[in-house]
Amino acid sequence: MDFDTTFTMGSSYLYLLPLSVFVLFPSTFIITYTLSVLLHHTEPDFPYISDTGTYSPESCIFGQALNIGALVILVTIYVRYRQIAELYHNHSSSSHIVRLNRIGLFVGSVAALGISVVANFQETNVFYVHITGALMAFGLGTGYLWVQALCSYQTHPLVNSLAMAHVRLSLATVASICFLAGCVCASIAHSQFNGDDPTKWYPKDGGWGFHVASTASEWICAASFSIFMLTLVDEFKTISMDPPQVYVSVDTLAPTQYSGIGENDQTAEDVQAILTQSSYIT
Repeated sequence: MDFDTTFTMGSSYLYLLPLSVFVLFPSTFIITYTLSVLLHHTEPDFPYISDTGTYSPESCIFGQALNIGALVILVTIYVRYRQIAELYHNHSSSSHIVRLNRIGLFVGSVAALGISVVANFQETNVFYVHITGALMAFGLGTGYLWVQALCSYQTHPLVNSLAMAHVRLSLATVASICFLAGCVCASIAHSQFNGDDPTKWYPKDGGWGFHVASTASEWICAASFSIFMLTLVDEFKTISMDPPQVYVSVDTLAPTQYSGIGENDQTAEDVQAILTQSSYIT
């Protein structure tokens, strides 16, 4: 798979990847929040994101959209990885950013897997698996933001401006603060909770202040991720990706595999002759 890293505006549609992430996740959360409140599945005051996608029918929308989003994020992460890799693969003095780029690919991929785990394992059904997925998504997702923020300083001014690097660093910082604050406050809030249903948390249930701080942190952290992806849109407009080549080993084909191919009385031998002229199909 080849990349064109010429920095000119072209007809590339790769920018739709990060743009789709920015649109898909907030839209999903707004829709599921609205449905869950209207159906009285959760309270309108400070629910967790997962609370809005726990019960049917909003859980169906939540799960499907997050699975699609996880795939789109994974492809976006891969394209970003290839962008930086193509820029620096011939620069022996840039081993630091090359290594950092590989770390980003791994961390981001596991974070995308965490989003899929959150989507498929509701908190009311398999709580510990759901929490593990959430920690993967938010924790490693925050790590990915830091990696890309550091890479942005390395790619300045070739790929992005210094101001953009500052913006990404700020978003990574906000996400980190919110992630840590959310984890601490959630632990305290749940230890003080004495209500019946944590998806419908009332002030009288205990730990309300920490619950509000935790949920607010989660929503802000998710917003930071979405905005971070939006910052990649302009850069993705300057790169393009060629379709992959599919290679066919003609020598391994048996005559019975292509004996029925062709029209106008074309024989199997004719087909084999045509295939032998080229060792690959693009």
